Parts: sequence; C-alpha cells; structure tokens
Amino acid sequence: MAFPLARPQSTERARPFAAASPPTNVPRLLALWHLASLDAPTVAVVWTLAIAWTAGVRLDPWFSLLIACGTWTAYVGDRLLDARRAISSGDLARLRERHFFHWRYRRGLLAICVCTSAISAALVMRLMPLSVREHDSVIATAALAYFSGVHFQARFPAWLRRIASKEFFVGVLFTAGCAAPALSCLRSTRVEVSHLWPTLAGITYFAVLAWLNCAAIETWESGFNSSRIRGFAALICLIGMAIAAALFFTQNRASALISTGVASGLLLLRLDLKRHRFAPVTLRALADLVLLIPGLLLALGAHRG
Repeated sequence: MAFPLARPQSTERARPFAAASPPTNVPRLLALWHLASLDAPTVAVVWTLAIAWTAGVRLDPWFSLLIACGTWTAYVGDRLLDARRAISSGDLARLRERHFFHWRYRRGLLAICVCTSAISAALVMRLMPLSVREHDSVIATAALAYFSGVHFQARFPAWLRRIASKEFFVGVLFTAGCAAPALSCLRSTRVEVSHLWPTLAGITYFAVLAWLNCAAIETWESGFNSSRIRGFAALICLIGMAIAAALFFTQNRASALISTGVASGLLLLRLDLKRHRFAPVTLRALADLVLLIPGLLLALGAHRG
C-alpha cells in the first residue's frame, strides 16, 4: 500500500493547534531530536543517572550506553509498528509527523536498530553480572507484554484495554527501565528495604510524571479537552511538593529528585496552557525537553563531587 511522505495538510485533528497568531516553529535540531526518536533515550539516560545519584550509586559508563541503545531501539520499533498498523487499517489520520518520518526512513532506521540491538546484547552478555541480568529480565518480560498489549490489544477484553492503556504501560516501563541499574546495584549490596523507600518514592513519582507526559501529548494530538490533564498536573505537582518538603531535612537527595520532577510537571502544565501558540512538532519536542530538568542533579553532583 502506498504511503505518503508528508503528513496530509488538512485533517480534523490539526484544528486544535490553530491559533490567532502564527504558531512558533521548532528549531531544526530540536525537531530532528524528536522526529528521530532521540528524545526518549536522552531523557532515559538523564533519569537513570539522576535516580542513581539519588540512591548514592555510581554507575559504570556502559550502563548509559545500554539504556540509550535499548530505549532508542524500542521507540523506533514502536513507531514503525504504529505506522504499519495504520497502513493496514487505512487510518492514516492517526499518524503524526514522527510516524511519517520513521516510515520514510524505515530502511535506514531498521539497519541502525540492528546495530543498537547488537550493542545492547553485547553489553548485557559481556558486562552485566548474571544476578543483575536475571533481575532485569522481569523488565524485558514486561516490555514484551507492552508490545503485545499495545499492538495487539484489539484481542483483549474492553475492560482490560481501558486499564492497560499505552500511556500507563509507557510510564511504568520507561521509569522501571531507568531505575533498574541503580536498584540492581543496591540489591547486590543487600540494602534493607527500609533504607530504600525515599528512592522508591522518587521512582514512583517519576513513573506518574512519565504517564502525565504521555497523557498530555495524547490529549493534545487527539484534540481532546485538556482540562482533565491540567487538573491531574496540578494535583501531581502539589503532591510532589508535599513529599519533597517532608523529605527535605532527612532525605535531601530524594527531595531534590522529586523537586525536579515537580518542576517538569509545572512546565508541562505551562505548555498545556500555551499549547495553541506552538506547532504540533514544537509542542511534542518541548514536552520531552522539560523532562531533562533532573539533569540539574547531575551537574550538582559533579560540582560537589
């Protein structure tokens, strides 16, 4: 089936982005960062290192490479599957600029995916301890469930499809993958669970933040009323502020981690309020860009380090 190389110019779902003033154009590098699925691995590496800093764990450099390669491969595969599914159903209107980009360059992207998959496998087999490998296999199984649930969810009961939304899966799995290296290292040192709860609280908060990011993007791109997203964002930020304040004097690293999550949530809320001022690609790229705020913790750690 023929597939256009550019997104149709007039669709019903494009109308919510209309505004009285011309939309702000995204810088080319920022657009490529998003369209080529480089945004997700960047955020994943930053979150992985920030969670490790919070837990007091120093990760070997190869962990960052593994997270980057694995995340990029998963996102490219997911977007190609989305495009393929839309082609099969003839529902091209559901696709976005990133899907058209991936399908246009699918041969090159698939070739790179083979390389990144090989790199990931080599890192796991040669450098990852067996105990950590067995522990992280749970996440790999969950990732398989994600692809099955999202791309074959039509076979599932309606009640299960409502619970197991794509946004829910992405939020949980993305954050679990980012937290896995630090938690695996802590597990090998036999740290008591009672000493882990501040870090676990931060990880849980970031899973909710990841869900909020996905839910906001889906709402914007679908043209739905985003008042519920604003309400969720405000509530999530208020809860985060309360948790960060409660941990400030006793668990300052966990407090700092959650505080950066609150800042990202507030910026997502700001983007929602100003969403009509941005072109769709700009809005989508900025929604991921604000998730890099936890990188400030890495700068703080290096300065003190």
